[in-house]
Amino acid sequence: MPPAVYIVGLGIFTQGTSEFMLSGLLPGMADDLGVSIPDAGLLISAFAIGMVVGAPLLAVVTLGWPRRTALVSLQAAFVVAHVVGALAPGYAVLFVTRVISALAYAGYWGVAVATAVALVPAAAKARAVAVVAGGLTLATIVGVPVGTLLSQVSSWRAAFWAVAAATVVSLVCTLLLVPGGRGEGERPSVRAELRGMARPQLWLSYAITAFAFGAVIVTFSYLAALLTEVGGVSEGWVPAILALFGVGGLVGIVVGGRTGETRPLGTLGLGLGALALFSALLALTAHVTAVVIALVFLLGFVGYVTNPALQSRVFTLAPGAPTLVGATNTAAFNVGNTVAPLLGGLTIDAGFGYASVAWVGTGLAAAGTLGVLWAARLQRAERGRPSVPTPVSPSVSPSAPLPVAQAARESARAEA
Repeated sequence: MPPAVYIVGLGIFTQGTSEFMLSGLLPGMADDLGVSIPDAGLLISAFAIGMVVGAPLLAVVTLGWPRRTALVSLQAAFVVAHVVGALAPGYAVLFVTRVISALAYAGYWGVAVATAVALVPAAAKARAVAVVAGGLTLATIVGVPVGTLLSQVSSWRAAFWAVAAATVVSLVCTLLLVPGGRGEGERPSVRAELRGMARPQLWLSYAITAFAFGAVIVTFSYLAALLTEVGGVSEGWVPAILALFGVGGLVGIVVGGRTGETRPLGTLGLGLGALALFSALLALTAHVTAVVIALVFLLGFVGYVTNPALQSRVFTLAPGAPTLVGATNTAAFNVGNTVAPLLGGLTIDAGFGYASVAWVGTGLAAAGTLGVLWAARLQRAERGRPSVPTPVSPSVSPSAPLPVAQAARESARAEA
């Protein structure tokens, strides 16, 4: 695997820490800012809204830029927003900085995945995506618990300063190790990318992505509060348990990176089905500490085992849109990331308690499982149709990068 793939994964780690660390900071932030925990949880949704808007928007804006230039510029904007956030005098300013941070991070995600995919052969795409997405999992193992510890020994603002500093380190590494231009034969075109995305299966995949990630994040967002308020866990143990979730996620990413290459829909179906089951068990046993700890690990595993398949499958469905397809998938992740915490907050405010967020996760995972079954049915129907020989696969734009177009033609012949 080229070193540059690991470097963009490092960028996802530093910025992804900010995406998820609020789950361990919410109680302290709520006290400091004078708001309720559900209101503080809206900061998670603010970040997700910025990701939804920013992913496709920044993908289009930076489409013609050298990828290293785009990555560094977006990281710099992210750093500035976090410095302002660390100095924010109140909730409103912090809310705005979360949206701006998310815009930059969303753009980085789209360019990072496209960069990783472009640097490896077709057979290694799922593994390259797993490396990049592994940065996010590492953020839950290391970044989130460290951020929680910083907030406990100092304040939530210290966690924001730490993220800004780590992102500066990542930015320097990007300057040194990520190639400055684009691959030979790559001719970016917004029109060509839009044509490459005109396939119904692709949009069903985006819906599955939203349900799958929403099912994970709705529980994770309120996990610290659930552990302390329902499970009776002391605050000192919360970082370790959050890290356990990340360990499960890392194992899931490794397993999913391999099974997602050969059996993407099977990986998605089994992962989402298990996620629905474990979420329901958490809702029923949230007061039993030992069971909850075991389920936290399992939720991390099944929540992230689907990630490589969710990320890499869209490139197979739309090989003619290597930048926009990944950026839109990032937006789909964050549709789930936006709606799910809102739904979780509504159930808490309605008086159903913190354990009710796990029921929300159960419903979202079940919906995602139905989407996978539908996608499998459509795939079987497509394979059953007579194939019409064409010089280039219909889903490939004439201006698609040559290696991508070749891979798509080989995929079309294999399916036929």
